[in-house]
Amino acid sequence: MNHSILLFFTLFSIIARGQQQIDNVIIVTTDGLRWQEVFKGMDAQIANDSRFNQGDSAYIHRNYGGAEPEQRRKKLMPFLWTELASGGQIFGNRKYGNHVNNANPYWFSYPGYNEIMTGYPDTAVNSNEYMPNPHVTLLEYFNGLPEYRGRVAAFCAWDAFDRILNEKRAGFQIVSAFDTVAGKLNDRQKLVNDMVRNSYRPFGDVECQDVFTHYAAIEYLKVNKPKVMYIAYGETDEWAHHGYYRSYLDAARQVDKWIGEIWAFVQGDPQYRNRTALLFTVDHGRGDVRKEQWTDHGQGVADASEMWFAVMAPGRVSAAGEIRRPMQLYQKQLAQTIAMILGKKYTAPHPVGGAVLELWK
Repeated sequence: MNHSILLFFTLFSIIARGQQQIDNVIIVTTDGLRWQEVFKGMDAQIANDSRFNQGDSAYIHRNYGGAEPEQRRKKLMPFLWTELASGGQIFGNRKYGNHVNNANPYWFSYPGYNEIMTGYPDTAVNSNEYMPNPHVTLLEYFNGLPEYRGRVAAFCAWDAFDRILNEKRAGFQIVSAFDTVAGKLNDRQKLVNDMVRNSYRPFGDVECQDVFTHYAAIEYLKVNKPKVMYIAYGETDEWAHHGYYRSYLDAARQVDKWIGEIWAFVQGDPQYRNRTALLFTVDHGRGDVRKEQWTDHGQGVADASEMWFAVMAPGRVSAAGEIRRPMQLYQKQLAQTIAMILGKKYTAPHPVGGAVLELWK
């Protein structure tokens, strides 16, 4: 046994001793939601800018305003700042020197999702039109394990996830954009399928509205009881690129509400209750140093690599809330972190970033 594997199992045995076993995980991403809103809430400078407030700054201030950042962020994301903050950990508030960044050098979606799902910031993955992912993702790894085979699923608003997760090779169900769920379906699933087929397409044929992804996912969760599930929402990024700050904030609040609904189901179900981890994160950040760049990201936006993540795993990860210790973490660490929470070591032919051991400190 080599030293790195020995070190992993030594750390795991120390961490796991006396802790609750976690058998399931739900991974949620919302595309390009800035850490600034997550930790500070509504940005008044953007809200007051007629280029971005959709002609209704009063609505934004009424729904998301407050004298202090803690008030504003709780209005925006009440589930994150109540239940998840009280039961898990939240990383990325740069006010306290708590830094989370992309390790990939591109700071846009496919490279970011690849980094989340493979732990490998591959510089060859340099386009949103990149080919089907040559790397074995964390989801594919889990689906290859006997206890998880056939119990992995992904529901994604953007059709690029067919390539990011390599649908043709992966061996598990990937429902993206305007795909419909196949198989023996209940009436609610059939209705969602019909709504997807007949829905308005504000983002064209490549991305559906988040509401369809959410309801397809939560019905699948209830009916099929996967052990590993990935849900990828997209409207936070779409509305930001449009420069629609009101809609961007509304989309963030809606995702937070939906995660609360998912967690309420999880904690009410005997299979999942206190045996399920939740990881919530983003693929990249957005601009803020130059305020007008909040709409964009990529290498031309100096601070677009700045991101955040939150994790909850009852009895397995301590309920430390907002982490205010200075540290530098990277997106590439999330894949192994998820595996470690489930008592596994994610191995792949490519390099994999080390787990975030600060979760257990």
